[in-house]
Amino acid sequence: MEHDDSIERAKEARRGSPFLSPKQAAHYLGVSLRTLQVHRTNGTGPRFFRPCQRVRYHIDDLDAWSLEQAGAHGRD
Repeated sequence: MEHDDSIERAKEARRGSPFLSPKQAAHYLGVSLRTLQVHRTNGTGPRFFRPCQRVRYHIDDLDAWSLEQAGAHGRD
């Protein structure tokens, strides 16, 4: 069931621009917006950009960070 949810989040996030707002990125990753903000502040989160002073995440960077986190926790 969780796997199906992640597939749906991916489909939803990939519609339109590959650059996601923090709210969209948090939803895509399945974490709270606050958790994503803490990771950004601590430098432990996915790579982000600040075009025009707005934080944006590229979906490929979210995928890479997510896989890296899964590997760090012993998941394949």
